Amino acid sequence: MANANVKPLIVVKRIKKITGGRHGGAWKIAYADFVTAMMAFFLLMWLLGSTTQGDLEGIANYFKTPLHVAMSGGNGAGASNSILIGGGKNLTQQSGQVEKSQPKSPDEAPRRKKIKLSNLDRAQRNLKEMKSLKELKVKIEAAIAANPNLSKYKSQLMLDIVTDGLRIQIVDERNRPMFAVSKAELEPYARTILREIGHMLNDVPNKITLSGHTDALPYQNGERSYSNWELSSDRANASRRELVLGGMQESKLLQVIGQSSAVLFDKKEPLNPINRRIAIVVLNKDAEMRIIKDEQMVEISSAREAASLVESAAPDTQETQ
Repeated sequence: MANANVKPLIVVKRIKKITGGRHGGAWKIAYADFVTAMMAFFLLMWLLGSTTQGDLEGIANYFKTPLHVAMSGGNGAGASNSILIGGGKNLTQQSGQVEKSQPKSPDEAPRRKKIKLSNLDRAQRNLKEMKSLKELKVKIEAAIAANPNLSKYKSQLMLDIVTDGLRIQIVDERNRPMFAVSKAELEPYARTILREIGHMLNDVPNKITLSGHTDALPYQNGERSYSNWELSSDRANASRRELVLGGMQESKLLQVIGQSSAVLFDKKEPLNPINRRIAIVVLNKDAEMRIIKDEQMVEISSAREAASLVESAAPDTQETQ
């Protein structure tokens, strides 16, 4: 018979659980993080490859001085409607620019093409004008040499091509002035020269300008009553009348001015007689349009100034009830 006092043996088995191990799932999380990082890296490389050099510089400037770029704007400040500035919706283009839209009709050519055609037409027109002005120069020189009344005054006639066109200058000599002393009366030989030139100027359609010049010697009566400014203007107008009498159409004149001694021919010797001269410029188209636009701007400015003066001078009126 078994001993009743003997207690049964109790065995406690403790199982130590090892988290993970060779067959755990932690590596999957690490691998997912690695794949995500690689995808982000290749996406960044693709975006950098699709971005133009100017945009890259803008992005670099933004990270260097973000506050300056954000306040002043520019390519580095970003845009609200596109990831890449100028990239458009189609990011597959190598240049990273918006696709060029085709003109809706044959008449709607691209603006750049129009500008190129305009510049080409302008260049061709300038070449044609230059050829015409050179031919006029040769013709006037030949007329001077063939005319006994003009050939002896050849030293007082100067012809050259300048930026604005063909310039014809009639200058004084020490013993042979164009005008009477301190007056706007032309000498007989000067009348002959101007009338011959006026007849030849009708052979070209160009407009002309006419300017009178004096030397730096002050006028006898002083600046208050009658000065070299008035004298040069009167001499320019006297020359204009002789050109018209020679057969030149008066509509060809675009500008008649007196410049006193402001534009000296011989700056080293302000009293040199050569500074007393009449200058005629046969204008090219660019110079003609520039003068016309300047005059229109002056007219508009004067009109606005007059309107503001009238408005400021108008008395204030109040309605009474």
